[in-house]
Amino acid sequence: YKYTRAKCDFFITTPIYYVNSSPHIGHLYSSLIADATHRYHNLLGKCETVFSTGTDEHGTKVQQAATTYGASYKDFCDKISQEYRQMNNKCDISCTHFVRTTDAEHVIAVGEFWKELSKRGHISSGTYKGWYCDADEAFLADHQIQIVKDNNGNEIRLSVESGRTVSWVEEYNYKFHLSQFKSDLKEWLKCDKSIQPEKFRRQVLQWIDEHGLADEDISISRPKSRVHWAIPVPGDGQQTVYVWLDALVNYLKVMGYPKLRSWPPNVQVIGKDILKFHALYWPAFLIAAGLEPPKTLMVHSHWTVDGEKMSKSKGNVVCPFKAVDSYGVNAMRYFLLREGTPHSDSNYSEVKLLRVVNSELADTLGNLLSRCCGRAINQQQRFPPFIEEDFNLYCKESAKDLIKMVNSLPDEVGQHYLEFNFYKGISLIMSVLREANRHFEFTRPWELRKSLQNEDIRRLNILLYLIMETLRVCGIVLSPVVPDLSSKLLDKLNIPSVQRSWIDARPTWSLEKSSVAVDLLKDKVVLFKRLEI
Repeated sequence: YKYTRAKCDFFITTPIYYVNSSPHIGHLYSSLIADATHRYHNLLGKCETVFSTGTDEHGTKVQQAATTYGASYKDFCDKISQEYRQMNNKCDISCTHFVRTTDAEHVIAVGEFWKELSKRGHISSGTYKGWYCDADEAFLADHQIQIVKDNNGNEIRLSVESGRTVSWVEEYNYKFHLSQFKSDLKEWLKCDKSIQPEKFRRQVLQWIDEHGLADEDISISRPKSRVHWAIPVPGDGQQTVYVWLDALVNYLKVMGYPKLRSWPPNVQVIGKDILKFHALYWPAFLIAAGLEPPKTLMVHSHWTVDGEKMSKSKGNVVCPFKAVDSYGVNAMRYFLLREGTPHSDSNYSEVKLLRVVNSELADTLGNLLSRCCGRAINQQQRFPPFIEEDFNLYCKESAKDLIKMVNSLPDEVGQHYLEFNFYKGISLIMSVLREANRHFEFTRPWELRKSLQNEDIRRLNILLYLIMETLRVCGIVLSPVVPDLSSKLLDKLNIPSVQRSWIDARPTWSLEKSSVAVDLLKDKVVLFKRLEI
């Protein structure tokens, strides 16, 4: 492979989202996984990062959607693409690049990539035959088709993925010689990290070994007479570039293709419904062009709504804008990353969302901060210092479980974040906070506060230090998930912005150096206001 010397130290992408309809929470979830991963790597000290997202704007379904909406293709694409930009802004998505496939630079990149594949002998023209699904915009293999009977008892063929009808098509177009790269694909897939979670890597190997998906040429163009809202094939005005080849080149365009600044991507986040295109076609296209495949495809499963598949016909599609307006950005980010399990489908329920965020963000986290910072217990309004003698005397034994949990928290949570299991990292953080609440109650600081004895004053101060230090550590490790809420927490504790990186998440008691008291931020903070049903 041609390896381009890195000029960025972390490169992550989301899929570019198809503009045939407005964003839903599945799109937001893809972007949140990428965003939280990007923020985590920023905290690790990676500052030359690229995080790209965008919109995929060509093809039959866009033609149809624009016509139904009653707008020109361009105006329709502009409208929906802007909605994805707004979703990013509204949900604190920290992307550095937003690609549109209708941008002139992207069209040029697609043309250059096509010419590179052609120059290397990987494209030929001829008649292509097969079962074609308009809804999937793809030719389907036999195992991707199910035969059912209609109301009249006639057999019809449907796409397994979309449930839409397929028809037999024979047409002239250009083909990519996928079969030539079967062994290269299997070599790439030998690496455990090539596709995560592992079940999806095994699925792709099964497609290759048992279903023969890498054994045949694939059609990479369409007749312009059928798909005209698309990029023309270089040198052939009667053919347009297949929407998936067009779309995949967006990742190259971000890095300045054909003169790449950096390659390959470290992580590419995708939904399981587009796994075939990213795990078979995309690496094969790259290898054919002399480029290295992505280091990791991070694949996530889908969201159901109240136990049912999300669909327009059922009217249960969850709009991210309405959800954030109702519950706030912290609640939505937290719930989706808390409940989302990449390896299996997750369920979105408003009742569960309210229960989870009220219990964990308002009660477990928010109330603990409020009690530590309230004048009833913290009269001096300070984050007390670490005093080793008092810590050893009053905390080391009575709070040993909490201390042990906090000591290991950054490493354990960081490992889960590296593996894209944000739900596991959040679960650990909540376990620590529940233990902190338990220890706080057990120590009865409201009684220590009333005492004038020096020992009780020392006991109270070191308790407040222990709990606030736990909150500080949790605030840092939660920041990739809920950056706004974490900032409020760390601001209240008066933690300087330059002391919020992952290395700062080590508890100061583990450094065994005395510290000085810090005045709390004077403004009263409600970290998370309970949501009402």
